[in-house]
Amino acid sequence: MLRIGLFMATNIAILALFTIVYKALGLEQYLASQGVYTNLTGLLIMCALFGFGGSFISLLISKWMAKRSSGTQIIEKPSTPDERWLMETVADLAKKAGIDMPEVGIFPAQQSNAFATGWNKNNALVAVSAGLLQRFDKEEVRAVLAHEIGHVANGDMITLTLIQGVLNTFVMFFARIIGSVIDKVVFKNQRGGGIGYFVIVMVLQVVLGIFASMIVMRFSRWREFRADHAGAQLAGRGAMIGALQKLQAETQAHVPNQMPDTLTAFGISSGWKQHASRLFMSHPPLEERIEALRRGL
Repeated sequence: MLRIGLFMATNIAILALFTIVYKALGLEQYLASQGVYTNLTGLLIMCALFGFGGSFISLLISKWMAKRSSGTQIIEKPSTPDERWLMETVADLAKKAGIDMPEVGIFPAQQSNAFATGWNKNNALVAVSAGLLQRFDKEEVRAVLAHEIGHVANGDMITLTLIQGVLNTFVMFFARIIGSVIDKVVFKNQRGGGIGYFVIVMVLQVVLGIFASMIVMRFSRWREFRADHAGAQLAGRGAMIGALQKLQAETQAHVPNQMPDTLTAFGISSGWKQHASRLFMSHPPLEERIEALRRGL
């Protein structure tokens, strides 16, 4: 993800907006004058309110943002045999997984991909690319859909929101503590809340946010294995392995990716880019996922 994913990109934007609004309204200066930045408990509570607030706002608008970013067309009434099969398959998998029927859509991308998102498991969206429907057989498509239903049934978006809320809290907390110290020591601003403090906090939120993203990435990779396992239970281990092998072949063949990069984190893909280190991979390498399924993990 950042490939952090659309969720995290929105979350970062909201945190930046909170900081700017705080500055514009003079709240940073007011809190500094009231000694909030020397009252660590009060500061931590304030950061938690805004940290979790940004994370939950990102969650609530995730489905809307995903639709707009990917160009997903929701299937209201199936107009083709493929659309009818897709709706029936998702309905069957959702029933087996014990969740309500999610919205189902198709997005225009040549690469074989899919994603699931939504603010809770009974109000989700599952979408597949046009390329996946064209090149995968029905058993493989069903396995991909089962993987995405697994994400929904496992509550991955809610869990991600809670983790992101905790990380947001500490990113904002330490950015303000460090910013306050630098503002006083370097800029000699004993009252706090000056322009130097504001700039330092903004920079530190970005830097600390990058380190926090490593934790989110690790969580994301772990949840991919769980979604694969859920997909294998719903659609069969052989079908799940076959779908991953098909995706692996396309990755090696360098099929063009027309899916927005920030959204790929929601998809079933390799999660690998040559310029990215393993710490920033949203998905484990496909070969590791295939091997885990073969070993029954």
